[in-house]
Amino acid sequence: MKPQNLREKTLDEIKNDLAAAEENLRTLRFQLVTSQLEKNSMIGQVRRNIARLKTVIREHELGIHRLAVPGKQE
Repeated sequence: MKPQNLREKTLDEIKNDLAAAEENLRTLRFQLVTSQLEKNSMIGQVRRNIARLKTVIREHELGIHRLAVPGKQE
């Protein structure tokens, strides 16, 4: 997901996505250890997605980019 698309979401939605991505990473790591993971590149993709999510959250905290406001349509 691109950062521009993430900025259209609310902070709560991004935090929910982050929690889901971290859970997905945990699952992929277990699959890697038990030799059930078919595509090792999935771990890198999920890690990059987590980094994107954390970056957008931090940009919001610093006031660099504004996120969508819940209940407000542009």
